[in-house]
Amino acid sequence: MNKLDALRYFCVASETLNFRETAVRLSVSPQVVSRTIAELENTLGEPLFKRNTRNVQLTEFGQQFLVEARQFLNEEARLFSFAKTNQQAIQGTVRITLPPLPNHTQILADLLQAIAPYPNLAIDWRVDLTSLKAVDNQIDMGIRICQKPEPDWITHHLATVEEKIVASPALIEKLGMPADLTDLAKRYPLAAMFNALQGRIWQWQINAEHTITPPAPKFISNDMASELQATLSGQVCSQLLGMFCQPYLDSGELVELFPDIPKQPWQIYLYRPYQTVTPLRIVKVFELLREVLSKRWDFQRGWA
Repeated sequence: MNKLDALRYFCVASETLNFRETAVRLSVSPQVVSRTIAELENTLGEPLFKRNTRNVQLTEFGQQFLVEARQFLNEEARLFSFAKTNQQAIQGTVRITLPPLPNHTQILADLLQAIAPYPNLAIDWRVDLTSLKAVDNQIDMGIRICQKPEPDWITHHLATVEEKIVASPALIEKLGMPADLTDLAKRYPLAAMFNALQGRIWQWQINAEHTITPPAPKFISNDMASELQATLSGQVCSQLLGMFCQPYLDSGELVELFPDIPKQPWQIYLYRPYQTVTPLRIVKVFELLREVLSKRWDFQRGWA
């Protein structure tokens, strides 16, 4: 059994859930697909698919193994892409999505400098709080703040971050330190982020047990940098990611409220959707962007 071919057959079969269609895609016979999958299952000692006369489904083990198989094939493609770089022009458009981040324009500047040796590359750069979909919006890669990655992502973990409840010293002096979260929601003017997909504001997700829905927000935005400015002005109290507000906490321009309350952790990933065949331009730009983010950016403190 060729193990690389077996992994490729398995990944395609997991997409189609039909061995005959898998065979058509791979230009082999259905018997070859069935035999290869059976050999792979025998090697692993676990079934990958549940089969009956009507359908094929991944087993729980198969779902877990799929993530590892995709990561492995991605790494194999990345390694061999270096050999192809000098043989094949890297060209075409790469579409990248990311939320508004501190100094995201500098991230772009660093990436554009990194791709300078590839004049036939074009970058489609989408800065949007709304999570754009890979298929609907034809996104090739992105940066996402979430609790866990999607199962079809190839990922590079950038950081674990938390949101902090912050206010200016002037606002605290004016209103007094809030006794608890309920007191905060009642007496303090609060800011809120707007959820464009649902047409309403986001809740403050403090942790699994505590949330706040600002009852009458004094400031609403879809941009955390703008919310930061409203907070610095002393007009509102906000819940902000640490990478936005940490420099101002260090300087004393902002004060963190309730630092002892456990906060919901968020993960920041650089990701790209898994594809059976990944264009070289996407592999290259993904690696360059990973290097830019890993070398230059501190997602805890909000600056390079």
